[in-house]
Amino acid sequence: VLSVASAAADAADGAEGDCTTVARAAYRGACEALAATPAQLAVLARAGVVDAGGRGLVAVLAALVETFAGEAPALLATPDGTHTRVEAVSGAFDGAAPAESCADGADGEDGGPAFEVIYLLEAEDTAVARLRRRLDALGDSLVVVGGDGLWNVHVHVDDAGAAVEAGVEAGRPYRIRITHFGAGDAHARVGERPLRERAQRAVVAVVPGEGLAGLYTEAGATTVLARPGEPPASGELVEAVRRAHAREVVLLPNDAELRHTAAAAAEQARAEGIRVALIPTRSAVQGIAALAVHEPGRRFDEDVVSMTSAAGATRHAEVVVAERQSWTMAGICQAGDILGLVDGDVAVIGADVTETAVSVLNRMLSAGGELVTLVLGDDAPEGIAEHLEARVREAYLAVDTVVYRGGRQGALLLIGVE
Repeated sequence: VLSVASAAADAADGAEGDCTTVARAAYRGACEALAATPAQLAVLARAGVVDAGGRGLVAVLAALVETFAGEAPALLATPDGTHTRVEAVSGAFDGAAPAESCADGADGEDGGPAFEVIYLLEAEDTAVARLRRRLDALGDSLVVVGGDGLWNVHVHVDDAGAAVEAGVEAGRPYRIRITHFGAGDAHARVGERPLRERAQRAVVAVVPGEGLAGLYTEAGATTVLARPGEPPASGELVEAVRRAHAREVVLLPNDAELRHTAAAAAEQARAEGIRVALIPTRSAVQGIAALAVHEPGRRFDEDVVSMTSAAGATRHAEVVVAERQSWTMAGICQAGDILGLVDGDVAVIGADVTETAVSVLNRMLSAGGELVTLVLGDDAPEGIAEHLEARVREAYLAVDTVVYRGGRQGALLLIGVE
């Protein structure tokens, strides 16, 4: 639909005359672009149909032409050689060849990609050319459209994290949406309602960085990206719950400040007939612990209790840079100081990121622990993960360490101790 809209806009821009002339030009440009869509996506070519969204836009433009001209525009050729007069949205699919349903994968073949990744991207043209090549190697149904530094990216892949990372390398991705097709998913036939069956249970989680978004998604969760200073609204959480398409949903806010927002979203989702359990996770590392014990096959209440227990047994910390002078539990900090927060309170004030992280880790492990989770932000110093892993091996026997890349998550480092 974006390709068709772009062609319509170009055609309208080049037209001279009254509203009718411009509308006709836009309609013709859209028709030409629509006819080319089977060559752009393999699934359309196999089904012998044009893109459904693009066809709908052509129907809208046809109605606009009829409004101005008082008569329906010329006939529209479809891939099967028939012609359809597009007179209104309701009749937009009359005479079109039916698409074959894609019940087994994103591209209509068995074993198709598991995830749909969509995001807006701020990037230069040269970087986008490299992005196209990389995403094309990762999956299919690739669409990258835009210009003047702003692009809309859509792709179906098995490795959602890699698709997001490719966007990070190209520029600044945002409004990232990752959807897990899941077992039994199906794409809709053209002109029909979606065929996808509602799953029994799903997990919806707020995550602070692209890397964690990929990690959570690989574990089967539906994610909402929260950028620093841009917390999601309750409406975004409700939309994510709907997108999860399940009868039962476990909601992980992963931020103490989002608890009330998440509660409001849960209430709205319950009003829509969805059973929602809110686990008040205060950090993404607590969410990781909860997701690790998630078992959709258990009774809902048992699963929620298990996930809540795992999250509650995980102490969380973060290492950040102080933005301004302020009073803290550990004393007065100055702008630029390195702060170590344990369970939400400042416990360490330092000048070096690695030294502060070691101090925080020692404090947390002094009370015991079996597993340390480290989530590195983009601005974390090189080698900090190796240094902390070595410290754990040397000083704390029988404690394991796992490391993840969080991307632009706000904090230099997130730490979890279970």
